[in-house]
Amino acid sequence: MKALAAALAVLLAQIPAVSLGAEEPPAWRAVDPATGAIADVAGLEQLARDFPDSANVRLRFLNAQLQAGDGDAALVSLRWLVERGHQFGERARGQIPDLIGAAQAEAARELLAGVPQMIAASTVFAEVQAEAGLIESVFVAPNGVEALATSVSRRSVFVSLPGDAWKELPIPGAFALSGIVSASDGRTGWIASGNIDGSPADPERFSGLIGLTGEPSEFRRIPAPEGVAVSDLAVGLDGTVYASDPQGGGVYRARADAPALEPLIAPGILRSPQGLAVSADGARLYVSDYRYGLAVIDLANGALTRLSSDVPAALDGVDGLWLHGRELIAVQNGTSPMRISAFALSEDGTRIIGHRILEQAHPDWTEPLGGSVAKGALYYVATGQWDRYDQGRLRDGMTAIPSVIRRLPLAPR
Repeated sequence: MKALAAALAVLLAQIPAVSLGAEEPPAWRAVDPATGAIADVAGLEQLARDFPDSANVRLRFLNAQLQAGDGDAALVSLRWLVERGHQFGERARGQIPDLIGAAQAEAARELLAGVPQMIAASTVFAEVQAEAGLIESVFVAPNGVEALATSVSRRSVFVSLPGDAWKELPIPGAFALSGIVSASDGRTGWIASGNIDGSPADPERFSGLIGLTGEPSEFRRIPAPEGVAVSDLAVGLDGTVYASDPQGGGVYRARADAPALEPLIAPGILRSPQGLAVSADGARLYVSDYRYGLAVIDLANGALTRLSSDVPAALDGVDGLWLHGRELIAVQNGTSPMRISAFALSEDGTRIIGHRILEQAHPDWTEPLGGSVAKGALYYVATGQWDRYDQGRLRDGMTAIPSVIRRLPLAPR
């Protein structure tokens, strides 16, 4: 018996080792306005396979299943949504049990009976005066004290002063100001300027990146391609600035000393790219597509893949996105209820292996928007006012409100 075992060991040693390697990340399916018009069951079934972590897609799939009278399949989609924390409105909670059919009605009612947990873990950091208008994002310095806020409607930056005051810094010739980041050297800040609020076209206004150094009249300007309106920004360790165009669908970058933004992902592949975050090693750019989930760009070759999740989590509805340690911090103002999540990344950064809800359904929110990470916390705009403004102006009957900046600790509780 020992002789047989020894002979077997010799034979096995002669067999070449097979390298299994890491599983290839899933491809990203190109999406465009036509993708959003898909309404048939077969088309949405395929879309749900292509974007298995999108609550937006699953809701469309559920609606098609209900219209087709397929109660069993609709119950599966309903359970999928509830397991990922989706909360239906009062009207939908009343209609779905009737539409799903008698056999599944009671199970549907049980799934719809839950109430989302309200999680309020942040504290007020500052309040920008109502006169600052529609504040889109805030950047807080690494010391957690000084701050800058961008105003879409005023086309200005507001600088925090000692106490509760904020001073307006007009940016000559700017369009709506939104995303704001700091270069890794800490010497240059970048702001996105673009027509993101539907204001009338104005060839005299600048669209692209504005570098905050020196006097306002001397700020460095990196133009965007014609027709491109960038919004969210991220910056790499090498100083490269990345920018997304949520309306046009493209992702752009400006390397050090670049004369203009250049396409990284051309329009027609992502539907509405918004939040951006560069991986710790600088090899990848994480991008949120508002309707479909999270994508990953290989910065060495431009390859685009989908960030998959090993745990049940909705990855769509992400506005702001930041990397903190091994987690992606996401402001999900497109989910129901709105929430701020932390998605734990695998060691190689290609998958999500954990999910924490940091804050959810905060009673003092209107709409959480952009911000920045400093001193182990997310500082973000908690009282978004997009519903109050149209084309840079207050809607009829609306008044501006102060923009509350909140501080959310990111360490696990």
